[in-house]
Amino acid sequence: MTRYVKYLEVLGLQGSTSSVLEAFGRLFLRWNSSINLSSARSDDELAEHVIDSLHVVPRIATDATVLDVGAGGGLPCVVLAICRPDVSVTALEPVHKKHAFLRTAARELKLANLEAFARRLDDHAERDYDVAMSRATFDLREWLLLGLERVRIGGLALGFEGVERSDLPEPFTRYAYDLAGKQRAIVSVERFR
Repeated sequence: MTRYVKYLEVLGLQGSTSSVLEAFGRLFLRWNSSINLSSARSDDELAEHVIDSLHVVPRIATDATVLDVGAGGGLPCVVLAICRPDVSVTALEPVHKKHAFLRTAARELKLANLEAFARRLDDHAERDYDVAMSRATFDLREWLLLGLERVRIGGLALGFEGVERSDLPEPFTRYAYDLAGKQRAIVSVERFR
């Protein structure tokens, strides 16, 4: 049994994707030793990031189009693409080395539902996604407001919250969870107009 099966089951996800998540972890750590994808340097450190990323997966509707901004080392876009082959994931990462990693991950892990672009959010014209998400790229409030500009009416902006905030755009929904003894949450804001 691989390390992610129990987390996948708790979140109502397919346990069979665990082996692909493990393959992603090996690829990530190999690349991370040469280029700085993240501060995660060991299997255990990376596993915490993957488990954190898994919490966004149940928040994505069937057949959704998803934008991940500041996709970096693929957390959460690659994790989402692995767990949800029914969604279409667009990853924006302006750092070319990280963008090359995302393209390699999509190719080697056979993720036909993941497309990566080496561009900044300002250079990406599309604004009709079902979901826009970002993890640790912007201030959370700033991101949620930017994300709302990139989704269709009825779409969602999702962000990861490490410390509970009182200044988030209303109305929002907070999906709290525990990660290695720390309180975390996925914050979701819907675009109404």
